[in-house]
Amino acid sequence: MKPEEKDLLEKLLTENRVLSLGLTVDGRPHVGLLPFVVADDRQSVLVHASQLARHSRGLQPGSPFSILIHAADHPDADPLQLTRVSISGTVQHVAQVDADYEASREAFIDHFPSSELTFTLGDFNLYRLHFERGRLVSGFARAITLGPDSFAELTKT
Repeated sequence: MKPEEKDLLEKLLTENRVLSLGLTVDGRPHVGLLPFVVADDRQSVLVHASQLARHSRGLQPGSPFSILIHAADHPDADPLQLTRVSISGTVQHVAQVDADYEASREAFIDHFPSSELTFTLGDFNLYRLHFERGRLVSGFARAITLGPDSFAELTKT
């Protein structure tokens, strides 16, 4: 990955607050919008979702997902030139008994202080979306395929 692509991917993962999450729910495609926090190792993101939300039915351990994170749109922008990354992988439920639960919970609350309340509600669960592959688009005819090594590169200086 070129340095400018690496910088763009890091920026998309750290400067955005919401992602579009695609899952299979009741045998049909479904897309939801969720706040997220990228993991320190850049191999996954954390999402916190209510079991009452339709998309939560697709957040089953081992289930496939696809996410889209993109730059902000504005009236002067060419929408086809918006920088974006789509990533697919598998879902992991982060249970309260898991060793990384407390650190994951704190990372989410640090990023979204108002979520401290939702962590006290019984219908919310924490999920880790593990990255397997992706596609980074930085403009017209400027796209690269991402694999696990691509995400690991982000933690190297």
